[in-house]
Amino acid sequence: MTTKLDKVLYTAEAHTVGGRDGAGKSSDGAIDVKLSSPGSGKPGTNPEQLFAVGYAACFIGAMKAVGPKIGVKVPEDVAIDSSVSLGPTNGGAAYGIAVKLAITLPGLDIDAKQKLVDAAHQVCPYSNATRGNIDVDLTIA
Repeated sequence: MTTKLDKVLYTAEAHTVGGRDGAGKSSDGAIDVKLSSPGSGKPGTNPEQLFAVGYAACFIGAMKAVGPKIGVKVPEDVAIDSSVSLGPTNGGAAYGIAVKLAITLPGLDIDAKQKLVDAAHQVCPYSNATRGNIDVDLTIA
């Protein structure tokens, strides 16, 4: 089932050329990156790195949004070490990704950490977009 937006709060726009060996720029100029294939050693970033940063930032935002609602204060030094893996699927017929988020929440007890991570995972747009489509492994560091 496709999720439809009730209301558009923000739309990001970008222009990309050349694919994995090209460049991309956001419409407001905040992002202007050279792209390169993973492991190529060429200068630039790749889509998997951008996804890893985006998912982690979004997940921290989700924790900050749900924390007050569930009575858990998100530590100022919250951090996520994220990884996005790329590999073949369906016997090499297609490619997919898998995500790991290692979430660090200093100063919270394990129950508060788990409550916060579980609640954030339900509202995070990246979690909702990937749920049921790819492997997402959340660990509390």
